[in-house]
Amino acid sequence: MKALLLKGKSSSDLKLLMKLAAKLGIEVSPLSLEMYEDLALAKAIEEGRKNDFVDVDEVLKRLK
Repeated sequence: MKALLLKGKSSSDLKLLMKLAAKLGIEVSPLSLEMYEDLALAKAIEEGRKNDFVDVDEVLKRLK
């Protein structure tokens, strides 16, 4: 399975992309803000495992 996460500034553009995906037979699952924050936190944690030190400010910045 492959997945793609898109983040846009315009809800109308995202709606257009969702319609196109549906027309192409691609399943679309919008994310809530909470789900998006969970993914960002998981990514920050995963990146922290690869490094000896994780800057607290960098983690907090990525969570926003």
